[in-house]
Amino acid sequence: MAKLLLKLQRYFRRKPVRFFSLLALYLAAGSLVFLHSGFSGEPTVPGSPRSPAAAEGPGLPYLGVMQLSRGFKAAATMPQGGRRHGPWFKSTSKEPSDRGKSRDSSGPRSRALRSRSGREKEEDRARYIGCYEDNTRQRTLRGMSFFDYKKMTVFRCQDNCAERGYLYAGLEFGAECYCGHKIQASNASESECNMECKGERSNTCGGINRLSIYRLELAQESARRYGSAIFRGCFRRPENVSIALPASQLMLNMSVDKCVDFCTEKEFPLAALAGTTCRCGFPSTLFPLHEREDEQLCAHKCAAEEFESCGSAEFLLVYQTQVQDNRCMDRRFLPSRAKQLVALASFPGAGNTWARHLIELATGFYTGSYYFDGSLYNKGFKGERDHWRSGRTICIKTHESGQKEIESFDSAILLIRNPYKALMAEFNRKYGGHIGFAAHAHWKGKEWPEFVANYAPWWATHTLDWLRYGKKVLVVHFEDLKRDLFVQLQRMVALLGVTACEDRLLCVEGQKDGNFKRSGLRKLEYDPYTAEMRKVISGYIRTVDAALKLRNLSGVPEDYYPR
Repeated sequence: MAKLLLKLQRYFRRKPVRFFSLLALYLAAGSLVFLHSGFSGEPTVPGSPRSPAAAEGPGLPYLGVMQLSRGFKAAATMPQGGRRHGPWFKSTSKEPSDRGKSRDSSGPRSRALRSRSGREKEEDRARYIGCYEDNTRQRTLRGMSFFDYKKMTVFRCQDNCAERGYLYAGLEFGAECYCGHKIQASNASESECNMECKGERSNTCGGINRLSIYRLELAQESARRYGSAIFRGCFRRPENVSIALPASQLMLNMSVDKCVDFCTEKEFPLAALAGTTCRCGFPSTLFPLHEREDEQLCAHKCAAEEFESCGSAEFLLVYQTQVQDNRCMDRRFLPSRAKQLVALASFPGAGNTWARHLIELATGFYTGSYYFDGSLYNKGFKGERDHWRSGRTICIKTHESGQKEIESFDSAILLIRNPYKALMAEFNRKYGGHIGFAAHAHWKGKEWPEFVANYAPWWATHTLDWLRYGKKVLVVHFEDLKRDLFVQLQRMVALLGVTACEDRLLCVEGQKDGNFKRSGLRKLEYDPYTAEMRKVISGYIRTVDAALKLRNLSGVPEDYYPR
């Protein structure tokens, strides 16, 4: 055998062309065999190694979003450790449905047909209603909404809407989810809901101004919670109350839940308890919710709940429902190229993303960025992908300092925040993401002291550079924006050259948190700043305070640490 191999080796050395020809024929034959097996296919039998159903066993990890191409019923048999469903989930089926097996077509119509056939088998948890028209100025579903341009799925949208007690969930443009208690539009052709879900190619998530709407089948009526209605305070009854709060109903057995439920079903963001009358409406110039009264004036017991207050005819107890106020939710790019570039400048951690959210709601135009952050784009900041000089956005986010970068802008809103809070916020973002937190080990390790040593001087130089080189700078303190959002937002919008009506700004007040508010539940149990750090940072605060006053501006707010 060894002699034979030696002879072959010598033969091919003398004639290499024949060797490569034989090798090419061998590879071609293998490719033909592979292609033949791919086209002929194999039938899958449940329980066989190739069966999708067999691929989901206790021995395999759950891979994130449930595979909706086999229908929602598959979730009923998912082993412990997978997705946990709320009380609204109701299913009795134990077998996964066999949806989406055909792979011979991939056009929009075939996707719609596959999706529709699967929807008919999902009725135990969510029933497909149909494709509906939508309008950016008058939404079909007027409850909560959220966007994810990377990972949106049908299940995720339904789950979020159901957890908040909504009756309907609608998906649009492949990445947008809308919730509501009432459908306020007419049907559209099924062929117009033709866009794949961004996080799940096998399902349809509406289309351009078209909603794929599902009715959520709740397991029991008690599961239909409206979440945590936000207490807004006690307010004097407005003049022209029937105009300010147009919907009302007499409730002899009044309770907070009953009034909130009534206003939620009527699609109003405010529920006002006035003794035995429940009133609903929007924040407006007639009822702006800016002058709160002493809560004792509203301390009248509810007829149905002994330990609850229900206000009176003259003093209303106001709650904010989970209905989204859509008067400020429409956003678009500028209709014509901007003549000036306006910066929204801040030190990292000073609330720039939050300020962008407020500006977009107040003006109705997208904001841009000097950088590109995919996570922000996926959450709805569509101007993030534009070049910062495109002229299509109302202002440009930037953390840059230095003469050259600053002089690139014609004017600027300079957002300043308490350095102690800004440094901690940026440290959390750096090690935990936009709404996450740094680990305990990072705070206690070398990362935190090094971070403070490098970033604290930048906090001061950033402000000083913008005051020195900026052409037209409006200084806004983060603390003032939180304390008096309406007034500060008016100042910002005026610099941007946009006229925003008061009702729109009042709408922004009710939607002010956005998607990037870090939860206050997880706070450090100790002060991470050493005495030496405080000494250095206090010096920077005094420097910035003096620079502001030198330009006839108010100094830093009093709640900054002692100067």
